[in-house]
Amino acid sequence: MIDVAQDAPNTVFLAEDEAGLYLQATTSHVWFPKGQTPIVRADPGRANTHFYGTLNLKTGEEIAMRSDSMNAEVSAQHLEMILEANPDVPILLFWDRAPWHRGRAIDKVLEKNPRLEIIRFPPGCPELNPQEHVWKTVRRTVSHNHIETKLPELAKRFLGKLNSSAFYSSFLRKYGYPILCTNSI
Repeated sequence: MIDVAQDAPNTVFLAEDEAGLYLQATTSHVWFPKGQTPIVRADPGRANTHFYGTLNLKTGEEIAMRSDSMNAEVSAQHLEMILEANPDVPILLFWDRAPWHRGRAIDKVLEKNPRLEIIRFPPGCPELNPQEHVWKTVRRTVSHNHIETKLPELAKRFLGKLNSSAFYSSFLRKYGYPILCTNSI
């Protein structure tokens, strides 16, 4: 990675992941007057949606999109979004080994965009991916203890939080790349 930074100092370092969202609220830190039982709504349905999220490891900026499915075609769309958001600069993208991160649609995007390089996290190590911390933060502020009755409204709030907040990461500094951290917190 240091070689990439030395050869192309304007390289953008990103971490990507996906998350699912259900209308079912998760309960967290419920406060209620003594003697009263808290009421938590339970949605009997299985309706869900998914989000693709990519964290800029230097700036904390998030690029996110909602999708009803996760497959190679949708993953390729998200890669195109990343490329469009970071024009004319080299991109080093960290992501996991999900099956929807492979396939002809992904190969086409990579062939067409040699400035995009992918490094895969080791198998079974979600704790290494800084995007996981973004999901945790947004779930805590948006989908824990929510009272939404419609999934599209909850999804809109979730996506709004992703796209309007900065999520700083110590990933580059933690793994020995302080030279790359000049702009990060």
